[in-house]
Amino acid sequence: MPQLIAGNWKMNGTLAGIAAYAAALRPASPGAELLVCPPAPLIAPLRAALDGAPVALGAQDCAVKRSGAHTGDLSADLLAELGATHVILGHSERRADHAESSATVREKARTAI
Repeated sequence: MPQLIAGNWKMNGTLAGIAAYAAALRPASPGAELLVCPPAPLIAPLRAALDGAPVALGAQDCAVKRSGAHTGDLSADLLAELGATHVILGHSERRADHAESSATVREKARTAI
């Protein structure tokens, strides 16, 4: 099984910097899968800038619900359409800043799968 090297950009990165970020990500380590989790608005532009480079893209969170009136939430399906193949769930910052419980994380995982 190859190693997974993952980077969570948190609330960093800009649309203007996408080309430079993509160029820096291209030299991947042999035998390792590279996963980058940028802010959601940067997933699709980064995917386009990577132009088929072997870099997986992930989201930093997803909603519990698949659709509906949930302002600001992003569904797992939408994130997949943007190019995300992975999602970070249960991060300590989400738990602290948004009071997410283990039950909520479990429901998000069920939705994401």
